[in-house]
Amino acid sequence: MDNLLGVPPDVVLVHGPKKLMVSKYLWHSPDAGIVASYSPNERDVEDHFGVFREFDQIESFAQSTIVSCGAYIETIKQECSFADLKRNFVPVFTSVGQVNFYSYLELGDVFINIGQIKSYKFRQMVCDGRIYKVPAGLDLDEYFSNYNEERLLNYDLNDDFKLIAELQGITGRAIRTNNFK
Repeated sequence: MDNLLGVPPDVVLVHGPKKLMVSKYLWHSPDAGIVASYSPNERDVEDHFGVFREFDQIESFAQSTIVSCGAYIETIKQECSFADLKRNFVPVFTSVGQVNFYSYLELGDVFINIGQIKSYKFRQMVCDGRIYKVPAGLDLDEYFSNYNEERLLNYDLNDDFKLIAELQGITGRAIRTNNFK
């Protein structure tokens, strides 16, 4: 497996079905970063007037980036499956750096998380990135089929993508499950 394309997020992530906030991996380079999509559902916006909360946007970004990319790297390093990794490690936030929100997301909007890997050491990953609302009707698979690291690093997207948030210093670490017992 060269990257996460084609792997269902629920195979990679430990998050249960009620808190899984990644729909699909659209582009991934283990050395540079990832692009993943999500669309808020009824449960995500319940009691929030149809708006997908900013806190949940950060969670979706973290699942798409530090958790997914970190899990991928660890399965390669440890020569294990995602299921083995889930049994032995739990992802935790260790730091949320600066986050600026410019707009909001609603029920049914499709958005992408674009994350750039800034560092990875001792099962700890730091990512910076952006969240964009996707233009209606855009085929994301087709759009990102020719994406590359240079475009990722420059956040190169068509002008009809709407910038929702910029995130810096989103940090997480995989902690051994036996530390919780």
